[in-house]
Amino acid sequence: QVQLVESGGGLVQAGGPLRLSCAASGTGFNIYVMGWFRQAPGKEREFVAAMSWSGTTYYADSVKGRFTISRDNAKNTVYLQMNSLKPEDTAVYYCATGKSAQPSDYWGQGTQVTVSS
Repeated sequence: QVQLVESGGGLVQAGGPLRLSCAASGTGFNIYVMGWFRQAPGKEREFVAAMSWSGTTYYADSVKGRFTISRDNAKNTVYLQMNSLKPEDTAVYYCATGKSAQPSDYWGQGTQVTVSS
């Protein structure tokens, strides 16, 4: 079993930065892919970014060049640095982990990110 707890969400002005963190506990996640998804009101959950245990990264086209995913295996934590935020980035952001490039075996509870124009 793996438990994921996100933090770092909040309200930010368009163009600003925000960093999300996801702390993992349990067993096995250090060899899993860890990633981020988001869900805006009235929309389906969508993939944002992911990172394998070896450092390979995956990004949605909508966030390439603005978001950076990283992980600290010693701290069992994955981060999502979000820069140049846009109002359309407003969503609940979820941390997830699993064995695929878009991991979905375990989920966090989500953290709200609101970008004001």
